[in-house]
Amino acid sequence: MKIHPTAVVHEKASVPKDAQIGPYCIIGEGVKIGRGVKILNNVVIEGDTEIGDGCAIYPFAVIGLPPQDMKYGGEKTGVRIGGGNIIREYVSIHRGSVGAEGLTVLGDNNYIMAYTHIAHDCRIGNNVVMANSVTMAGHVQVDDNAILGGVIAVHQFTRIGAFSMTGGFSGIGQDIPPYTIASGPRAKLYGLNLVGLKRHGYSKETIADLSRAYKILFRSKQTLKEAIKKVQEDITRTPELDRLLDFVKTSKRGICRPTAAKTSL
Repeated sequence: MKIHPTAVVHEKASVPKDAQIGPYCIIGEGVKIGRGVKILNNVVIEGDTEIGDGCAIYPFAVIGLPPQDMKYGGEKTGVRIGGGNIIREYVSIHRGSVGAEGLTVLGDNNYIMAYTHIAHDCRIGNNVVMANSVTMAGHVQVDDNAILGGVIAVHQFTRIGAFSMTGGFSGIGQDIPPYTIASGPRAKLYGLNLVGLKRHGYSKETIADLSRAYKILFRSKQTLKEAIKKVQEDITRTPELDRLLDFVKTSKRGICRPTAAKTSL
């Protein structure tokens, strides 16, 4: 076990033999560190926090501290982080709060860049990339393979769909559908994430079907209910299409739309 002599590791923390903990780190009571985890200097990890195998955590990251939630009164809540994550400098990940499941969750193989804040009860999927200074309020959900540019602010309870890409300096106040591109101070849609879809191996036929669905849902003059029905009638059902439609149907905050969108609820 490679623990620097200046690190403070609680006797009730779980640290495997192949973990590395650098200078001036603080690992609190009840923290569980996975195999092969590398924690560089000046990192603080506290509370009911679990770090999965093979993660790398860079200087001055803070994980598992109490949430910034006025309702929180010291209840036992936690953080669950999967394997293979890269968490860069000054990232803060707060533990869950009351009123939900009490957990902030990150999946596997995410790249969380410097100064990003992941608030209480957020749910981050797998293979997500967050550029520098992404700031999330509580209860945000980010699905697999989403990419968020730098200096983005995300409103609480907002969802960001799988394989979507959001440009830097954006303000996200409504749900961003899967497979789309969004950007702007009050983020708007700018079409499908064609480059991302091609890079992930989606076929031309699937991309064409998603493009048709996008135009019907977000560019037609129909109501959203009418547009959903037309997509279901006119386009062959696929898992990708089902994911897009299910996302739209279950939106609670409303869907981010194109600037010139004509659709209405």
